[in-house]
Amino acid sequence: MAYKLYMAGTLMPITPSKVTVKINNQNKTMTLINGEEINILKAAGLSDVSFELVLPQVSYPFSNGGAQSAAYYLSLFERLKVSKTPFQFILNRQKPGGGMFHYTNLTVGLETYEITDDAGEGFDVKVKINLKQYRAYGTKTVAVQPAKTSGGTATATVKAAPRPTTTAPKAATYTVKSGDCLWNIAKKQLGNGADYTKIYNLNKDKIKNPNLIYPGQVLTLPS
Repeated sequence: MAYKLYMAGTLMPITPSKVTVKINNQNKTMTLINGEEINILKAAGLSDVSFELVLPQVSYPFSNGGAQSAAYYLSLFERLKVSKTPFQFILNRQKPGGGMFHYTNLTVGLETYEITDDAGEGFDVKVKINLKQYRAYGTKTVAVQPAKTSGGTATATVKAAPRPTTTAPKAATYTVKSGDCLWNIAKKQLGNGADYTKIYNLNKDKIKNPNLIYPGQVLTLPS
């Protein structure tokens, strides 16, 4: 069974044996004056993801190909923590025949990571990682302009300013490079990583699995 974990488009060297995704809610339980409890249902909360990684310092036959040194991944984790930028967490599990078994794709931020250097583990390093789901949000500005009525009394009208938008240069095609994933391609070429599904839908004749693309593939981009 193929079981791979990506953080910010980087394949982890050894997939953890267990990954916990906690689906949170914001419901609130209250006690009424008569002693009864009620549950106030609210919007869903942000999910938490936790797992422990092994960063090998030597080559193992079960590690994912092209694995870097432990220092490479520790440097990546630190950049993700201090960058204040959300990234993509992808967990891909496939059946032996190649069909999709389980696929998790969340936009997250790195909350904490804990490094354990245990002599009993030889030269390997263990890292406990906690991620928090990220939801994009925006603010609106208002412009207050006094307006006079027929009686001479001033009133205020509130107009919401349009939310600024960002655009990224678009190309008709894109040639996949080593280390690319659809999320990063969509972020660079379309301005939003979540638009990776648009690229996938346009290239289903070339991509059987949105998580498996190869250097040299020429992908059509949305116009």
